[in-house]
Amino acid sequence: MLRIFVISQNATTMKRPEPSKLADARPDEARRFGWFAGVFTPDILTILGVIMFLRLGWVVGNAGLLGSIAIIVLAKVITICTGLSMSSITTNIRIGAGGAYSIIAKSLGLEAGGGVGIPFYVSQTLSAGLYIFGFTEGWTMIFPAHDPTIVALAVWALLLGVSYFSTALALKIQYFVLAAIVAAVASFLLSPGEPAADMRLIGTFEDAGFWDVFAIFFPAVTGIMAGANLSGDLANPRKAIPLGTMSAILVTMTIYIGMAWVLAFVVPNETLRDDQLAMVDYALSGPVVIVGILAATFSSALGSIVGAPRVLQALAERETVPASKLFAAKSKSAEPRNAVAFTGAVIAVSLLLGDLDALAALITMFFLITYGMLNLVVFIQQSMEIISFRPTFKIPRFVPALGAVGCVFVMFLINAVFSVVGIVAVVGIYAWLTRKGLRAEGGGDIRGGMFLALAEAASRLSSKFPRHQISWKPDLLVPIEDPDVWGGSLLFLQNITYPNGSVFAFTARDREVKQTRERLEKLLDPLRSRNMHVHAAVIEEPDFIHGAKIVIQTLHGGALRPNSLFLTVGTDSKKDEAIRTLVRHAVDYELGVVALRQHPRVAFGMQKDVSLWLRDKSPNWHLAMLITLQLQMNWGGKINLVTVADPDKPRRYYRDFLESLSDQARLPAMTEFHILRGGFEEAVKSAPRADVNIFGLADQINLEQIRRLPDFTQSSCLFVRDSGHESALA
Repeated sequence: MLRIFVISQNATTMKRPEPSKLADARPDEARRFGWFAGVFTPDILTILGVIMFLRLGWVVGNAGLLGSIAIIVLAKVITICTGLSMSSITTNIRIGAGGAYSIIAKSLGLEAGGGVGIPFYVSQTLSAGLYIFGFTEGWTMIFPAHDPTIVALAVWALLLGVSYFSTALALKIQYFVLAAIVAAVASFLLSPGEPAADMRLIGTFEDAGFWDVFAIFFPAVTGIMAGANLSGDLANPRKAIPLGTMSAILVTMTIYIGMAWVLAFVVPNETLRDDQLAMVDYALSGPVVIVGILAATFSSALGSIVGAPRVLQALAERETVPASKLFAAKSKSAEPRNAVAFTGAVIAVSLLLGDLDALAALITMFFLITYGMLNLVVFIQQSMEIISFRPTFKIPRFVPALGAVGCVFVMFLINAVFSVVGIVAVVGIYAWLTRKGLRAEGGGDIRGGMFLALAEAASRLSSKFPRHQISWKPDLLVPIEDPDVWGGSLLFLQNITYPNGSVFAFTARDREVKQTRERLEKLLDPLRSRNMHVHAAVIEEPDFIHGAKIVIQTLHGGALRPNSLFLTVGTDSKKDEAIRTLVRHAVDYELGVVALRQHPRVAFGMQKDVSLWLRDKSPNWHLAMLITLQLQMNWGGKINLVTVADPDKPRRYYRDFLESLSDQARLPAMTEFHILRGGFEEAVKSAPRADVNIFGLADQINLEQIRRLPDFTQSSCLFVRDSGHESALA
């Protein structure tokens, strides 16, 4: 019994390097194939495979004529959608080397391309081994005295030699293979058998249910990427790929339906279910069908052993796999011989290991993930409505959506466990490649535009709803007068915004704008290196305060606007009026205010403990509490709630006040309460030691007191004013 009934018959043919590297690499005459030789024939050979000869009868025996036609049409709907999506995307870009890998990498980035491309390569490589096993078992049915191991190794050597020395020869061989398959199909369609007495229009599904039968049949209709993988060698890929691909899909659907009708009409139902060689027995010429079966397995193995090295070479060309320099190399005739040799070695090992049936379903999952990703790429680009996506072959948006959903559905239908394993493998490879920091050439991919489109859509949607206090996060607007001498702390900015906050820094200059922008970007680079959301801008304006007002006014109308102004208070009292002006403007435009006075020597100490000063019945403490919680979360220390008691009120009153506030704000259990007596400055001197002290910012700002407080507390101090849109109790 053949060992390839579950494996997708996706055979991939030769591919080329990226267009940017191709122009001078190969002569124009190499691109000589039309739609028939370059697309239609490779697709036909991969779709009309061994499952058609040996499993279609079993499908008809269980599903009946109408049921089997329904299964064929339903399976073809998914591949038609995928074929249409692939035809569309290949008329918008030159896909270059790697076929599906190149399409996905150019659209969703090298990491996504590699996440799909590496399993796709492994699947094609192991598929070649499975097809060689299938050919060997078919051969030994005819010549039972032949040693299966010797037959398998002989076929492997023949296939490897063809792939290693000449892909042109492989393309010539496909005509002989096609002729054998066509002859076998014709021999059966012209069957001289008498009408079966027990022909069934509706099956009883005795061996398996409808979806089980569908899952077994579905791999027979895959393999539609074979032609697209030859895009670099097509005379006119924009016309050849849609015409060749869709013609192959429709022609093979007609053949499948015709063969199902003949099977149901002339072969007894019991024979269909029990005899996998029923086509041989009822054909006009049994030996011709046997030759067709051997040709089908041989063509699938040849397609895989020719196509897999091209995928590996394309992956290596973008440094997506280990030993990239070795596998990316090509011979003078543009043959990826290092990749071919390595692939051949892997196939040889798989043959020596023996039965690969356990991996068959997993390999099918990787093929389906690839097809699903192709549909997803087209759907995303259609949904973005970007001008760069203008394929000459246009399709409705529901087509790729249906194709993507259909691929996922079929994956879990065939094997839910292997579906999860396949998805986890793709995600794992994607994460590994992301850490490698791959860099694409020629302008990158659409991910930036995709996320920008999502952000714009979210922005339009969010504008319909008021901002809620429960979704508050620290988004700081940071004016920097001079990036070269800015006195703030980048680490502290990180500590009060990480992990979900953001920083928008700006300055104003009317000269050396470009140089100033470079210095500002360099100043903020440490924050970006910590994967923070950081934006920077230089306003061409001679008056810094006027420029700051423009920024505040402009950002106020945006959906993704800052919610707090972050200022630093230095020693120069000449800038006091500028600070007061900025605070007033921030309050007018509903921004919270966070003013930092950093201790010149101890800075933020051990970055552990935070003291939050609260005043009974003060309405201005929500933003201060939220900042405190951010620091405690990132520092891992404890919170001190500190208040100065009125001598006329009992200590228990303040204790209840702090405990109630702590409970409502859900502060950590390690929070300590401190009730101090005396005047404010005297209380400050007796306060618990902390790495930062946080105070409220009064309406009338006393900047001299702000400058003195770090000396009293022996720590940096933060002064905070609510905007009215925060709530520490949300």
